[in-house]
Amino acid sequence: MTSTDRPTEAEGSEPGGYAAARLRLLQEKARSGPPRRTALAGLTDDWLAGLFDAGAAGLRGISLIAVGGYGRGELSPRSDLDLLLLHDGSDTAAVAALADRLWYPVWDLGLDLDHSVRTPAEARRTAGEDLKVQLGLLDARHLAGDLGLTAALRTAVLADWRNQAPKRLPELQELCAARAERQGELQYLLEPDLKEARGGLRDATALRAVAASWLADAPREGLADARRTLLDVRDALHLTTGRATDRLALQEQDQVAAELGLLDADTLLRQVYEAARVISYASDVTWREVGRVLRARAVRPRLRALLGGAKPTPERSPLAEGVVEQDGEVVLARAARPERDPVLPLRAAAAAAQAGLPLSLHAVRRMAAAVRPLPTPWPAEAREQLVTLLGSGRPTVDVWEALEAEGLITRLLPDWERVRCRPQRNAVHIWTVDRHLIETAVRASELTRRVGRPDLLLVAALLHDIGKGWPGDHSVAGEIIAKDVAARIGFDRTDAAVLATLVRHHLLLVETATRRDLEDPATVRSVAEAVGTQSALELLHALTEADALATGPAAWSSWRGSLVADLVKRVSAVLAGDDPGTPDTAAPTAEQERLAIEAFRTGGPVLALRAQTEPPLEPPAEQPPGGPEPLGVELLIAVPEQAGVLPAVAGVLAMHRLTVRTAELRVLDLPDGVRGSVLLLNWRVAAEYGSLPQAARLRADLVRALDGSLDVAGRLAERDAAYPRRRGTVAPPPRVTVAPAASRHATVIEVRAQDAPGLLFRIGRALEEAKVRVRSMHVSTLGANAVDAFYVTGPEPGPLPGEEAVTVTRALEETLRA
Repeated sequence: MTSTDRPTEAEGSEPGGYAAARLRLLQEKARSGPPRRTALAGLTDDWLAGLFDAGAAGLRGISLIAVGGYGRGELSPRSDLDLLLLHDGSDTAAVAALADRLWYPVWDLGLDLDHSVRTPAEARRTAGEDLKVQLGLLDARHLAGDLGLTAALRTAVLADWRNQAPKRLPELQELCAARAERQGELQYLLEPDLKEARGGLRDATALRAVAASWLADAPREGLADARRTLLDVRDALHLTTGRATDRLALQEQDQVAAELGLLDADTLLRQVYEAARVISYASDVTWREVGRVLRARAVRPRLRALLGGAKPTPERSPLAEGVVEQDGEVVLARAARPERDPVLPLRAAAAAAQAGLPLSLHAVRRMAAAVRPLPTPWPAEAREQLVTLLGSGRPTVDVWEALEAEGLITRLLPDWERVRCRPQRNAVHIWTVDRHLIETAVRASELTRRVGRPDLLLVAALLHDIGKGWPGDHSVAGEIIAKDVAARIGFDRTDAAVLATLVRHHLLLVETATRRDLEDPATVRSVAEAVGTQSALELLHALTEADALATGPAAWSSWRGSLVADLVKRVSAVLAGDDPGTPDTAAPTAEQERLAIEAFRTGGPVLALRAQTEPPLEPPAEQPPGGPEPLGVELLIAVPEQAGVLPAVAGVLAMHRLTVRTAELRVLDLPDGVRGSVLLLNWRVAAEYGSLPQAARLRADLVRALDGSLDVAGRLAERDAAYPRRRGTVAPPPRVTVAPAASRHATVIEVRAQDAPGLLFRIGRALEEAKVRVRSMHVSTLGANAVDAFYVTGPEPGPLPGEEAVTVTRALEETLRA
């Protein structure tokens, strides 16, 4: 068919009528959500029915059917139209001509179309071969033509689905699991796919399919509202972007929130996460029920034969008072009385987690409906059951989510509501705040043998970020909340004070170890004063590791673990009565001393590259997939003390596309008999891609950078101009501050900025221009964020005067913002 033969919109409707009406409908602010989707589906129905009637005059045995989302009437502004032209096979030529008269007007309007032309037998056969086709047909809805043909197909498809359910439902479950593996969990993603991610619209559709099989049904409370929330967000996403997209990208979240009348993007994400959590939990419960039913069907005939036809009695194994196991789930005993036993939810949860079994939906709902509040303070049994639940490892997550789905957690811990489903806009974090707290407890459960009070460790893990629901420093807010919660759940004043200290200082060890000079006695003393006791230090060390491991891969490494362990050792010595006195710089290794002497003798830089293979001081709780974490390559550089070393080294590394993972710089006095000092740089680097450059080449470029014959800044600018980096979301502006009272020997300048090639070069050059000396530095990268600390002095030893320190930080911040 040529373009001049194409049917036009006038055939079946007024010229431009549907397009204009569609546009008016989508621009109506007063009508949104389900009413708009229903109206859009109805408008589209009328248009397509008009096209069908105009093209099918005189034809019999043919009908037009909406399937999939359109069949359900869930038509978003940019949704594609899923259509089936069903015919009895009597006149295929006429059917083909009618198909052209239907499809071309849709394409001409720029609408996406998923179409098929089949007989009932072909439709059933295709559905039997392709699960996605069968799922679409379960929502088939008649639009025009032979209603009897449509009804017969619907009846046959539903019968096929129910007859084949024992085979097809496991297939559907595998499909959902594979999709979840690819797309992740909607309730935790910063840029979620509203349709494909676990807990999204596809899973909601799968639950409808399970219900249609009559084998099992999903928990319905809240499910319709959750689906409606995700559909509303998708509508707003389509309208604000003008695209048929299901991915809620960061740069579009504020616009989508405004379209929905929400306060901000965080409020939007929180609503999305709440909806996804409802659908995910309903999916877990439903698939568990499907498995139970299918297992029972497979076993029942054999059991009945053995029992002579009698109905088998399900086995019930006691787990705790009022709690039993039945059919692979934890249920309430027949004698359980939730209305008289306020500890029952925690006891049942602890028993389920300890047994590695799910809590029955019926049991959780019964407890939620009948249980009385716990008295304040909690009885000892309630506190012990909470600790047991938190200490049960990975099974704790599912059990906690079951309690939370029915509102039991916020009844037990009212402060939980503020962190529930709260997003964390930080690439280092992979969980929402509430899930991170549970993950931290899971990690802490692996470290309980290292501490004298595992109960305090587990509760501190649960509460350490509880202040993130409040404005200001979450550690400060969390300290107050932790003290209140500790008293409520029955800890005495001494234990409550320890918990408050752990929450207040849960970031202290890792931040100090990675950003401060551990050779400076002021650093160690300040940590010792904050922690107070050896037992609190022991707990804080374990909490620090658990928190970092639960944050994400970028938050913990063997290197960070060794630095924290070194700091803990030094603080422990101070708490034991040792006075660190004046700075006691660690003696250089033999290799460092050799490089320093050679650098002083030759008057130029000397360097060594070697693989960093030393194991951490303590083995990690678990090895990452594929073996131990690669530690990168250690770069040792010794240079006679002079100006410009830091920007020169950083610039040369950036030129060679070497990423600086960690960096330390210090002044090294030469051995007795040799007058002078050298700068020693100990950095861990990795190639962005390809292999590492040879040490000789690095040294040659470093010599040229130091003598001024190599224009490092010009070379980096040329490369950036030739290969501009793609920009994603706009990063927060850099922040430069002076750490108060961090050292008595230097001013400590902290830099927090988006990590980028050449960042350390720009910082070093700015500090050189400010005419300050960098006595030591501690550089680390957390995901896309650089967190660096520089110990600087003026020409004379000691901290910079207050006004000069402020001037330096302002100049550095302006440089980084430029």
